[in-house]
Amino acid sequence: MPRTPDPAADRDADLGAAISLLRSPERATLPLHKLAPEAALHRLELTVVRRLEGFLHGDHLGLLPGPGSDMNDARVYQPGQDDVRRMDWAVTARTSVPHVRDTIADRELEVWALLDATPSMNWGTEGVTKRDLGIAAIATLGFLSQRMGDRFGGMVMHPDGIRQLPARSGRTALYALLRKLLDDPIVPDHAEGSMTLARGIERLVRTQPRRGMRVVVSDFLSPVDPELNPNTPPDWERPLRRLSVRNQVLCIEVVDARELDFPDMGELLIRDPESDFARYVNTSDRVARARMNAASAAQRDRIRQAMRRAGVGHLQLRTDRDWVQDIARFVLTYRRTAGALHQPPQGVAK
Repeated sequence: MPRTPDPAADRDADLGAAISLLRSPERATLPLHKLAPEAALHRLELTVVRRLEGFLHGDHLGLLPGPGSDMNDARVYQPGQDDVRRMDWAVTARTSVPHVRDTIADRELEVWALLDATPSMNWGTEGVTKRDLGIAAIATLGFLSQRMGDRFGGMVMHPDGIRQLPARSGRTALYALLRKLLDDPIVPDHAEGSMTLARGIERLVRTQPRRGMRVVVSDFLSPVDPELNPNTPPDWERPLRRLSVRNQVLCIEVVDARELDFPDMGELLIRDPESDFARYVNTSDRVARARMNAASAAQRDRIRQAMRRAGVGHLQLRTDRDWVQDIARFVLTYRRTAGALHQPPQGVAK
């Protein structure tokens, strides 16, 4: 039976994610098969430097060798390359040749991703909403973390509570988790509830005590926090610091291009989807536009410095960029800097 033309639906399809500027989106703006191309990711691996827990320690070696709980074979000592503190004196005594004992890095990984699905994530201007870009980031990291015994779980934060998706291993389980994230009901504007990002991170700390990797995906914006001073910590910094004591934490900040650079479009109604704030702004006024851009830059700088103080990894994704390339570039850099970045607070052992 031929489809009856629907001009309104065709117009919405042409607008893509930009329809979210007019009303709350009704479905995801990305299909499942476009979330993360596996072919572009199979040569990358997330570097884990924090101590993990599990029964499969040492089953496979990551790209960055490091100390582990399982001992590997002894080998001949290489002057100038090996640490003398790893000398195997028993083998050295038996063979009369200096030997060192290698260790295999612990690489059984349990990853939990917290997705902020509050109304501020439901819009975008460049073909994808911030919420769906966050799901794409989770998909990309999920494919990168797929190793023997590794498990990936998700938590979706709504204003009225958190939905938890159990951690399972394997590609089939990962696809099932991504499908549930895409099909999760989109929260309408001004939805009531007391859940905040700080409380969501606290829930992640309490419910997942097992060491591993934690990913927090959000725009890190609080509707009742107009502070721009970078020395004033946001309410989510303290629980984020607690989360990083036992886990390796990666924060993915999702932003839209128009949040950073306001366009010259005349009189615009600026409103907050999570509060009652609404104001008309003349974006054709260069002074007003410069002040808004400066406030937005200060806001992002405060977020960046708060994450640095918390000792977590920070990746910013934009709706107008290729997120796969950005994540791949980040992972390659992360391999060299993860050890220095994820230092636990003073007095706390890894």
